[in-house]
Amino acid sequence: MELCLAERESLRRYVGSILGRDSHAAEDVVQETLLRAWQLADRIDWQDRPVRMWLFRVARNLVIDHHRRDGRAVPVGLGATELEEPRSQPDPAEQVIDRRVLVEMMQRLSPAHREVLARVHLLGHAGEEVAAVLGVPVGTVKSRAHNAVRLIRAELDRADWAGVAA
Repeated sequence: MELCLAERESLRRYVGSILGRDSHAAEDVVQETLLRAWQLADRIDWQDRPVRMWLFRVARNLVIDHHRRDGRAVPVGLGATELEEPRSQPDPAEQVIDRRVLVEMMQRLSPAHREVLARVHLLGHAGEEVAAVLGVPVGTVKSRAHNAVRLIRAELDRADWAGVAA
């Protein structure tokens, strides 16, 4: 067992490199690997078998089992559709408030900024299309859209509309 415990840190690094950031799962795999080595200590001839390779193989197999188990874990009695995230409908009252705030913020913009913002962000027109319609360069459209959004965000922050700005 001393040979196994001496490999604990290298085993932890190896398992961590496979599992990534899930340190709890990595620690579980390391502990399970060492537990199996301890359980089989009297049955395996450690002189003829390299301990490190055996530990790494067992750990690798446990990681594979971990991935398989997580991929198939479905609570009994529930179907796939019941596990999906519920699709919540937006609150109509919040939508009215959001629209009213947006209209108020857009009224504070210059007509040129308001026009670009409406065409690009509300109507979904491409910058090139808006530039052609307005007769300005594409860079001007991008600049006006960027500045309009920046001005609205700044105004919302000043007015403490943090929930609406998201």
